[in-house]
Amino acid sequence: MSPRVVFPNKILPYLLVAPQLAITIVFFYWPASQALRQSMLKEDPFGLRSRFVWFDNFERVLTDPNYLNSVKVTVVFSVSTAFASMALALLLAVMADRVIRAKGFYRTMLIWPYAVAPAIAGMLWLFLFNPSIGSLAIGLRWLGIPWDPLLNGSNAMILVVAAAAWKQISYNFLFFVAGLQAIPKTLIEAAAIDGAGETKRFWTIIFPLLAPTTFFLLVINTTYAFFDTFGIIHAVTGGGPGKATETMVYKVYSDGALNQLLGASAAQSVILMVIVIGLTAVQFRYVERKVHYG
Repeated sequence: MSPRVVFPNKILPYLLVAPQLAITIVFFYWPASQALRQSMLKEDPFGLRSRFVWFDNFERVLTDPNYLNSVKVTVVFSVSTAFASMALALLLAVMADRVIRAKGFYRTMLIWPYAVAPAIAGMLWLFLFNPSIGSLAIGLRWLGIPWDPLLNGSNAMILVVAAAAWKQISYNFLFFVAGLQAIPKTLIEAAAIDGAGETKRFWTIIFPLLAPTTFFLLVINTTYAFFDTFGIIHAVTGGGPGKATETMVYKVYSDGALNQLLGASAAQSVILMVIVIGLTAVQFRYVERKVHYG
């Protein structure tokens, strides 16, 4: 039994955690409390007058067809982005783990895209798939595939999902590679000796042992799709065409910063925060039950 660690100075532990507590309070709890307060106020666009309206803003938001549309768009966008980024990252990680020569070079090149800012990533994909000058858009038209994300909502959704997933693949790839390196090679070699093919070895040995990594990335990618993709959507589609790519986080910005509906925007931010906290809790409560830590 290891001896219990005791700080000789009773104040020192509090001083060590004080900076992190201060950052959390200033940048999370304080803004969250202000958003909750503002969600119950009705203010004019200039902030000169306000009155307490309790939950009227929430009622108006939850009965707004445009907001309900943003919820549907967010579900489609989040599921598609998380699935595409994690699936492709896992495929690339497995392939890179099998490379013998220049393994470090391949891994480094696959990690680099994560350093690109979300808005820049969106602009790169926008140029590639621009219906007028984009090289890939011209190739799609040459193949007889109609492509116009400026007017077609489905095309616009595919474009933002591709850009958001591409941005996140490098992050997922890094963790999947680390998870693959932690798997004992003797287990894979024993399965190969027993006659198990590559596909069977992956689904019966490798993928189950990657369950902790997959679960962690599922939580991270869900949060990423809900919040961190604002820059991509703003740069690529601006929520259009016809609100086809207006996610919940983008509608918070649209109603608050553009339309000056401060109370409704604050109510939407509170709802979004509750949804993300609820999804994370559900993932830890139910999904983690099927995760086996070896």
